[in-house]
Amino acid sequence: MSSESVARRLALIRERVAEAALRKGRRPEEVKILGASKAQPPEKIREAVEAGLEILGENYVQEAEKKKTLLSDLPVSWHLIGYLQKNKARKALQLFDLIQTVDRPEIAQRLSRLAREMGRTLPVFIEVNLGGEETKAGIPPEKLLDLVRLVKDLPALDLRGLMTIPPYSPDPEDSRKFFRKLRELKEQIEDLYELTQPLELSMGMSHDYEVAVEEGATVIRIGTALFGPRPPKGGA
Repeated sequence: MSSESVARRLALIRERVAEAALRKGRRPEEVKILGASKAQPPEKIREAVEAGLEILGENYVQEAEKKKTLLSDLPVSWHLIGYLQKNKARKALQLFDLIQTVDRPEIAQRLSRLAREMGRTLPVFIEVNLGGEETKAGIPPEKLLDLVRLVKDLPALDLRGLMTIPPYSPDPEDSRKFFRKLRELKEQIEDLYELTQPLELSMGMSHDYEVAVEEGATVIRIGTALFGPRPPKGGA
């Protein structure tokens, strides 16, 4: 994939984001594009950042570590968007600017303790499992407020937003009710707590990001629509 084609893809995504935002009376600049770069080679990631991408999202700590070593010169923010095991928490703190997948009290407490040891405040999103899928991470919505309370009380964590991955459907409209529910949960939290800034909503991927923007997304996680298909495992 050429640099021009990555730039073209990014420009097209931005156009569609702007159209979706304007349909709902939102400002397009409210929506940030995160490049979901799992399994993408460093050269494609570099092309995307050179085309103006400002946030990268990685699913695996080890993969992110290798890529960040090769791409350390890039002016980009790194987010963890995959499940975080407790034994990878320290390394994740060293690598990522923000962790989007806090989904249980144990990982919140561990991150807080480690961040405090490192002398930093870690921005986090809480991942919510709205579809009730056992194969997906995320806290059930009925337990969300308890986790919000814990994260807000823990030292060294800064609650910045909510994140969700709806059940996959080829029809983007099927995701709408889940995106709307996450927005409603955000509004409920903002009504309960005095926050210094509105919570972010990380929702929407390559196939449904326009619907997500219509429902209030402030971060969309775009993989194949930006980078193209992932290379086959073991292939170039």
